[in-house]
Amino acid sequence: MKKIKYCKHNFKNGLKPIYKAMKDRYPDIKQKKSDCLGNCKTCKLECFVVVKSKTVSAPSAEKLYKQLKKMIG
Repeated sequence: MKKIKYCKHNFKNGLKPIYKAMKDRYPDIKQKKSDCLGNCKTCKLECFVVVKSKTVSAPSAEKLYKQLKKMIG
């Protein structure tokens, strides 16, 4: 995993602490905040990020964080 992309609109769903935690725990992984990633339906319903052009989503920020940690290993 080289880069994680975040939608700024999705930060309302609780992604800001996840962004900071990932930055602190995995400083070698690049993270990018974008104004919009074009996944508006997912953005309204769940927390999500884009990793390697693939959307990774979860019903809560905590569950998304656990998924990301599992993907990293």
